[in-house]
Amino acid sequence: MICISVVPESRQLAKVDIFNAANQADLVEVCLDHLLKEPEIPDLLEGAKKPILLSCRREIDGGHWGGTEDERLLMLRQAIIAGPDWIELEVDIANKIPRFGKTKRLISFTQLDRPLGNLEAVVERAAACKADAIKFTGPTPTLDAAWPLLATVTKKRDLPVVGMGLGRPGLTFSLLGRKYGSPWIYAALEKGMESYEGQATVGELDSIYRWREINAQTRFVAVAGFGETETSTVRVLNAGFQLLGLNYRCLPMELDKLDNFAQMFEVLKINALLPDKRLGGQILSVVKEVEDSVKSSQFTDLMVKPADKGWQAFNSLWRGALKALEDTLGKTGPEDRPLDRRSLLIIGASPIARALSYGIQRRKGMVSVAATDDERAQLLAQMFDFRFVPIANIYTTLCDVVILTESTMEKGRLKQTINPAMFKPGMTVMDVTNLPQNTPFLDEGRMRGCKVVEPSKVYADQLGTQFKAITGQELPPEAFQEALAAE
Repeated sequence: MICISVVPESRQLAKVDIFNAANQADLVEVCLDHLLKEPEIPDLLEGAKKPILLSCRREIDGGHWGGTEDERLLMLRQAIIAGPDWIELEVDIANKIPRFGKTKRLISFTQLDRPLGNLEAVVERAAACKADAIKFTGPTPTLDAAWPLLATVTKKRDLPVVGMGLGRPGLTFSLLGRKYGSPWIYAALEKGMESYEGQATVGELDSIYRWREINAQTRFVAVAGFGETETSTVRVLNAGFQLLGLNYRCLPMELDKLDNFAQMFEVLKINALLPDKRLGGQILSVVKEVEDSVKSSQFTDLMVKPADKGWQAFNSLWRGALKALEDTLGKTGPEDRPLDRRSLLIIGASPIARALSYGIQRRKGMVSVAATDDERAQLLAQMFDFRFVPIANIYTTLCDVVILTESTMEKGRLKQTINPAMFKPGMTVMDVTNLPQNTPFLDEGRMRGCKVVEPSKVYADQLGTQFKAITGQELPPEAFQEALAAE
């Protein structure tokens, strides 16, 4: 089930919010602490089309109650008498409010200043308060921080457990809770109506994360990060999974400490991970096998764990980028090698630059390397036996192809920008710094008659490689089109 929380300030608009939320929710939570005037609770409940959960939270629990504690307890007693389906009561005050009628008791425990720890003692206290379900709320910035809450939810017990992870990474917990039998997960009705900053809306849960199809047999693909690129990746891959009828779904997460990475993923039965730019180099310390491109670049964007084997690391970006580049250069068939003996200038010395260098070297391209940090560029050039070009000389360097691999050309306080004068008609330009988005670098190239390797093409080829490695099937083209059209 999904519970949509509404946080009305006006008694009149409260019923409108309840009506709108009921069209998409299985359970509607009405947060009474946001109302500016004392509510007529029976009037709020009248005509509700879906079960109602009433709450009235203190500020220490993330609420907006501005009155006294005695006044709040009185409101909660009046709320129960009105006969909602559920009432939320904090574990420290629940015994002050007796059970009444058919209203079920959601006993809550909230800790806002730090991640939740061992929760078994709280479960016992909630049971003693005659709970029908228990709810835990706390920050879950990383998988490690969320682990005690996950352990509590996934453990089989008579008392159902609901969890709310705060911040955007709370999505991780919500989707895992769906798989492991949490009675409901929380969502906002729409942007601007979140119970806390970063809370997912019901529309996002449907269109991006496709939560309704997640069940106990779903296999999760971990996607590290919550940026625009990572969200696009989740959207496209989930569309592909659904189109092919595969019981896979993407699980966005933040990974910080890697000491327990393998054990946590084993418990969660996750055997595929797409690291982000930050994680792609750090996580290699726990990987058993790496392909040659990863050895050269010390960067991975695709990790899989076959049955009865350790984690294996791959790099899919260089494959997608080179395929898109060769297609733009007019590749006509499998034997055609348009990069052979063609001059290329790589700007940047990042791990992404190293991965692309590995692929271009295999294609026999003639490469020059420049970066704001000349020392890093020299090291990259030496690694692949390329030509080093000082950053000041890039405008006099003749080349057929320019590839930008670093989004910020900075060294200390020095900011280096690319002068459009370097672009010449007929030149080919590629920018892999912000896939799948267009960039000013590419716009400058278009304006000056250059061929442009479209970032959406690079991105589509990269995702196709990842999708096939995970599922063994081709990513349907319509998945990419459908997902990006919905953004």
